[in-house]
Amino acid sequence: MTTNMNGSFAHVTEWVFDLDNTLYPRHCDLFSQIDKQMTAFVMELTGFPHDDARKLQKDLYREYGTTLRGLMSTRGIQPKAFLDHAHDIDYSELPPNPELGTLISSLPGRKLIYTNGSTAHAENTLKALGIGDIFDGIFDIVASDYDPKPLAGPFNKFLQEHQVEGKRAAMFEDLPRNLEPAKAAGMVTVLITPQASANFTAEVWEHAENEDDYIDHRTDDLDGLIGEIVQQMGGS
Repeated sequence: MTTNMNGSFAHVTEWVFDLDNTLYPRHCDLFSQIDKQMTAFVMELTGFPHDDARKLQKDLYREYGTTLRGLMSTRGIQPKAFLDHAHDIDYSELPPNPELGTLISSLPGRKLIYTNGSTAHAENTLKALGIGDIFDGIFDIVASDYDPKPLAGPFNKFLQEHQVEGKRAAMFEDLPRNLEPAKAAGMVTVLITPQASANFTAEVWEHAENEDDYIDHRTDDLDGLIGEIVQQMGGS
């Protein structure tokens, strides 16, 4: 853990969590399966060989925020087919972590998930982790009208639909840029970083920079951080 809380969570009653690489460590590499599925979808859609399809996939991701939004904008695809294909993966590779569910349940107030994935993917992931019944709501890519984080439009829609008051909220997220609108809304922001020496799949441009002043806290141990928050707030 690399964060110093200094009571900064004492006022929080709304707990917002990203899903992938946040509620489970990045080195579990579940997203590498999704990544391969997306490449396969692009190959089938375009007829491109693997390397060209993968380059297009990554170019769209960088330009549009998600490969899905890029394909919708440039190829006019139907999003459900893409999401179903991308999330046709083996969730059994995720190690169960019911202890994390117990810790999150002990936080005072509501617990929400805000993900660029689908609700079905979130539910399958939570089930594999053994923490499926602890969240009060899921705001997914469909609810955001397929506009991804960190765009302000879907973020504000999330706040409105779930009646989240930013100044009483905290957001946990593995991609630094996705915390910028949260900080602007008054949230306490927590960046979940990869564990040291772990092997995982990531894009270099996704990494945090030291000057990202919209990041309040950083940790590579979500369980440990939540445990400390619960203890400081007098939870069980």
